[in-house]
Amino acid sequence: MDSVSTLDDQGKPVVTGEAVDRLAARFEDERPAEELTGWPRAAVSTVAGLVSVFVLVQVFWPVPQGNQYFLMLFLAGVLPLVFVCYRGIGPRVLDGALAGAAFVVCLYPVATGFDAFLDRQGSLSTLDTVMGGLLLVLILEACRRTTGWVLPAVCLAFLGYAYYGGYLPQGWAIAHAGMDFDQIVDALYNTSSGFYGTPLDVCASYIVLFTLYGAVLNSSGAGKFFVDLSVAAFRRSRTAPGRTAVASGFLLGTVSGSGAATAVSVGAVTWPILRRAGYPAENAGGMLAAAGVGAILSPPTLGAAAFIIAEYLRVSYLQVLLWATIPTLLYYLGILLAVEIDARRFGVRPVAFDGQSAGRLLARSGYHFASLFAIVGFLALGLSAPRAVVYATLLALALSFLDPTRRIGPRRLAETLSTGTRGVLPVAAVCAAAGVITAMTTKTGLGPQLAELLVKGAAAVTDDPTGVLALTAVFSAVALMMLGLAVPVTASFIIGWVIIGPALLALHVSPPEAAMFVFYYSVLSEVTPPTALAAVAASAITGGRVLPTMWQAGKYALPAFLAPLAFVLTDHGAYLLARGPVLGILWAALVAGLAVAALAMATGGWLLGPAHPVERLLAGAAALFLLYLEPVSIGAGLACLLTAVTLHLIRRRKVHP
Repeated sequence: MDSVSTLDDQGKPVVTGEAVDRLAARFEDERPAEELTGWPRAAVSTVAGLVSVFVLVQVFWPVPQGNQYFLMLFLAGVLPLVFVCYRGIGPRVLDGALAGAAFVVCLYPVATGFDAFLDRQGSLSTLDTVMGGLLLVLILEACRRTTGWVLPAVCLAFLGYAYYGGYLPQGWAIAHAGMDFDQIVDALYNTSSGFYGTPLDVCASYIVLFTLYGAVLNSSGAGKFFVDLSVAAFRRSRTAPGRTAVASGFLLGTVSGSGAATAVSVGAVTWPILRRAGYPAENAGGMLAAAGVGAILSPPTLGAAAFIIAEYLRVSYLQVLLWATIPTLLYYLGILLAVEIDARRFGVRPVAFDGQSAGRLLARSGYHFASLFAIVGFLALGLSAPRAVVYATLLALALSFLDPTRRIGPRRLAETLSTGTRGVLPVAAVCAAAGVITAMTTKTGLGPQLAELLVKGAAAVTDDPTGVLALTAVFSAVALMMLGLAVPVTASFIIGWVIIGPALLALHVSPPEAAMFVFYYSVLSEVTPPTALAAVAASAITGGRVLPTMWQAGKYALPAFLAPLAFVLTDHGAYLLARGPVLGILWAALVAGLAVAALAMATGGWLLGPAHPVERLLAGAAALFLLYLEPVSIGAGLACLLTAVTLHLIRRRKVHP
């Protein structure tokens, strides 16, 4: 990110430039890479740049041997880089040896005859099995280096289940025939699932391209422009500091793609402003965390899991963006209403802003928006997502020459391409490891069995179909949030989809609603205690207490916790994903917007003034009734909300006749 200058109350700089990057890296789902120098840095930059060029060329001229061949070459390029860029516990020479081994085992099927290797599917040679087993160990170690022990441990648990499942009592629902080591390696190494399944395919075909696009945008100065524009846009409003933080999070997320990193980057600029305005540190941190996480939920560059949704459901990425539009609007509506309420509760003071006006900034640097609009435009014209983002990247590259200080010449382009590939290394390791989970789940039939157990657990409580669906959705939401505490969002979604997805589908929830349900709760783990990475990152900027910051982040993000339940609990929930008739979509969006407003009243304790507990309780009940999106519940919700407002007005007239 650009070097940004922030000032404290005495006008002294606080968090700037590289300090922001280091702080953001501490709170990523993935661990920070090591800073390399000398020839290792040059070698990594060269290889990473070549990988970038390779994936860009693949968009227009795919390798004739097919997609699995391409993924083998891609993994051979990125997996060795993980061992060089992310230190292990041994000497540096061991990292080099592991990188070399990764290169060899990834290229082994290609170098020894790709077609012959595929012909041995189901009957691998001894050398095939050795190479596949070694690649499994290397992928798990790469995943451990980039994300920690939890995801590799989950993979080992699935491998253990596949191997020892035959020893389970045959009366158990999750028992199966068992797989020997050769069968496991064959499923992982010599099929289009396993290591080379949908997760790695999405990483190589989509995520890396969007990461390169973000790197080009960042290098062209778009990140600093988005923050500066947000500051300038609200400079004359009393609630300008809060609005600035929210707008900055939304815009900067197009460059960052990470909730924690966005919260840190926005907080470095806006926290001094929020503090001077009178915001408590915990409330400001919660606001920053919620705004940062919203960046992952917002079009046109959603989180990595959104690309996996498109692949799993066989729909265009534009379709996924359309599904996310109304929930995103509801999410930010909730945050903005909470900002307005907090500004009144805390008696926020206007803050004088220095710098250019919004109009002047737009006139000078508004071209940074062009490539974002171009992505949506290209998708609407029918281009594939990879081609759309490549064309948008080329547009951003060309527009960088409008600013002489930020133009991306040959040298900066090489650095930018290298940065983009290095940024995707942790995701590549996670996606390759996730292939272990999906392959073992598919081969053993574990997914449907666990889904059946989940539904039976809900049915044991009630035999009412609506109650079973509601309990299954609640159990699923809790499970996804707990899962997201331990593993990155991408892995959380993949595991959730293969286990929880079938449970929702079995209860006649349509695939789009089920997929978006899993997606939202996987992302929301970033603001869920006790880990809540985005909230912890924000508290590091504001100096606020961590746990209160987490609860404040949950308050701001509450609409996002409730809206996905509306997707699956009622037939009209599909309207919130823009699926249905136009009038149905409009009334559902309006009712849900009213529910979000009622929710803000309940959590913020404010209507036209401080709200009485009874009024807050009625507003909270109204929000829940309205979000159910059925005629009877909407009527009950409107009655609760009207009662709350009436009681509030009567009480205010008594106090202020």
